[in-house]
Amino acid sequence: MNKKKIINDPVYGFISIQSDLIYDLIQHPYFQRLRYIKQLGLSDLVYPGAMHTRFHHALGALHLMSRVIKNLQLKGIEISDQEAEAAQIAILLHDIGHGPLSHALEETLLKDVRHESLSYLFMKELNKQFNGALGLAIQFFRNSYSRKFFHQLISSQLDIDRLDYLTRDSFFTGVLEGTIGVDRIIAMLNVHRDQLVVEEKGIYSIESFLHARRLMYWQVYLHKTALSAERMMVNIIRRGQYLLQAGEALPATDALGNFLMIDYKLTDFNDRPELLDIFGQMDDNDIWGAIKNWRNHPDTILSGLCNRLLQRELFQIVLSTEPIKKTAVEKVRLEIHQRYGILRKDTNYLYSLGTVSNEAYVSGGKSINILTKKGAVVDIAHASDLPSIKAISKIVEKNYLCWPKNVSL
Repeated sequence: MNKKKIINDPVYGFISIQSDLIYDLIQHPYFQRLRYIKQLGLSDLVYPGAMHTRFHHALGALHLMSRVIKNLQLKGIEISDQEAEAAQIAILLHDIGHGPLSHALEETLLKDVRHESLSYLFMKELNKQFNGALGLAIQFFRNSYSRKFFHQLISSQLDIDRLDYLTRDSFFTGVLEGTIGVDRIIAMLNVHRDQLVVEEKGIYSIESFLHARRLMYWQVYLHKTALSAERMMVNIIRRGQYLLQAGEALPATDALGNFLMIDYKLTDFNDRPELLDIFGQMDDNDIWGAIKNWRNHPDTILSGLCNRLLQRELFQIVLSTEPIKKTAVEKVRLEIHQRYGILRKDTNYLYSLGTVSNEAYVSGGKSINILTKKGAVVDIAHASDLPSIKAISKIVEKNYLCWPKNVSL
């Protein structure tokens, strides 16, 4: 069978599958699951075109990695065929640990377990199934390989992941402010002393990239309406967990029911290897199928939330740079208690309070380094003629409160 396939991608055109191993990884059920996990969670409730998936994103990142490798090789950077394939595998699988609805439920279905940790576990399991063929890719992913620029291509402030998701998310949402010059950025990448750098003439493309990322966060990733929908979804899952753990009957797929019933930790995956396979059976369909069942559940809190979300009757939301006053929160709680006739301890399912932050660029640590014409390496935040980068390197936090529209504040 010919495994040297091409895939027609709406963003980049034809994507080539360049090795049998990569083709077989794409065909694996763990990876195919990503077809059914939306990249932007609930953002399609705001941007109807945002229906693309983690599967799309992973293939796009694979394509960009192959282009970066070729460009670096043309600049005289020695990269073996084995390293090139491993880099592509690492970026292909970097998001394989995502659960249903991507980030929306990351801290609800599995508390304190990041998707990166699950991606690593999936990669280790695939390495066993493919007789150790993923060993080098895992080293890149874990940053345990001597040539550090490979890990920086996978995880840094200017990695292939970000290059693809900004390009792809901007395309599918129609938010043109998120458009970046991905072709020029790739052309300007280089390696200096085994560290990823950007040639000085590409500095303005990076400035544009950072501005686009900041705008995409406020306009898409942290859009207040999408945030409201996400918090409603979190409250639905929390209520489902509460009811199931209290002994209530709650229809769900076996995989979802398992993770609703028990609050697993990362260590549980090491003690019970079968959990990874169970988690690997879950996608967005488990969640939406459950919600369609739960909309008729006798628990009025659960059924009410499900019906509102399905009908897009979302919570109203206040987003503010100032802290939300405790008096405002207490007034909302009291109004919910009285209007819905529920216990005060249950009112927290019908409102949500929290903080979101936009970190467009964090100076220091995994910095974006500029290679000057004189051979010096400088953090882009300290480049003398880029005051705007210094401004957006400040972390901006906003506080939110969301609650039902028929409850006044």
